[in-house]
Amino acid sequence: MEKFKKHWEIQHNWQLLFPFFGIVVLGYSAFKMSNAILKDYNLVFNIISSLVIFFLLLKLTLFIFKKLEKKWILDYKWEMIRVFMVFAVTGSSSLYVGRPIIKLLGITKENLNPILYWILFIIIGLIFYQILLVFFGWLFGQFKFFWEFEKKMLSRFGFKRFLD
Repeated sequence: MEKFKKHWEIQHNWQLLFPFFGIVVLGYSAFKMSNAILKDYNLVFNIISSLVIFFLLLKLTLFIFKKLEKKWILDYKWEMIRVFMVFAVTGSSSLYVGRPIIKLLGITKENLNPILYWILFIIIGLIFYQILLVFFGWLFGQFKFFWEFEKKMLSRFGFKRFLD
């Protein structure tokens, strides 16, 4: 355990919550992916395939951590897990917020061309994603990181003059 704490630069035991929740969410994602791929197979086969997917996702995540560790400026390595959790929560939440908004506007797949519907759905989701990213960043204690990230993203979308 000490080796794990040293590697992730964990000073306090409460910081272990982030790797723990990261592993739990990764396991849940692997199980859901396995169920989506193998709908009609038995539970034992789904669990075995979930373990394989979990291992692959873990390797991919650690590879991404290594690449982004040099790019993102964070105080501790364990904060990368927190940043990834913010991205995950924000992505899911923007869809849950965007869906009722698009219904409120009266836009459905039935009354609009499906391609146009999905373009509008993505645009509305993207707008709420920007707002929720800063909110969840603040909620998870990473406001400064996500505010800088947001400013960079908005400047790439051509809104740089509004940020200055």
